[in-house]
Amino acid sequence: MLTHAQVWSAIDRLAARAGLTASGLARRAGLDPTTFNKSKRATAEGRARWPSTESIAKALAATGIPLETFVALIERDAGVAARAVPLLGFADAGAGGYFDDCGFPTGERWQAIAFPAVNDGHAYALKISGDAMAPAYRDGDVIIVSPSAPIRRGDRVVVRTKSGGMTANELKRKTAKSIELESLNPQHGDQVLGDHVLAMVDVVWIARILWVSQ
Repeated sequence: MLTHAQVWSAIDRLAARAGLTASGLARRAGLDPTTFNKSKRATAEGRARWPSTESIAKALAATGIPLETFVALIERDAGVAARAVPLLGFADAGAGGYFDDCGFPTGERWQAIAFPAVNDGHAYALKISGDAMAPAYRDGDVIIVSPSAPIRRGDRVVVRTKSGGMTANELKRKTAKSIELESLNPQHGDQVLGDHVLAMVDVVWIARILWVSQ
């Protein structure tokens, strides 16, 4: 399991690799200059404050350093073991043979990507193609999905339907009969899957998106 200290240390290593201070890294990423400062790593009460996945993704994009390298920085710092996470193109995920009925990856046609200490042994990665989900996810982004993670309102999720469709959306509401999803692309309208559009029984599984590498 990743610790607070390991993640922040990796950010410091990322900045040093790019020849920057923590403040310089934040500026280059278009963030508040204090985002990665040591003073931001704990609250006034001493509670650990974690960097957001969005801020890390922006830092990686700004320095041109891929997620795999950031993972290696974490491993080098604390010996955190990365494991191979199955990788598939999002556009291919709707085809049969890639998931079982629980939403776990199956079959031998997956590739792999290194990712550290994911608690869900069934986690997998999907590579985005096209800009249908922009600006949240763009062409070439990789999302890490956990079928076993608890899902709450506001989470970004992948949904599989009995018709074979696969979508990535933000969960607005979930009841026994329906789920309401908000499109990640503001040009697309909200989609309600329920009594009048799609019964909940027609949803095969829902999985939470944990991470995006941009």
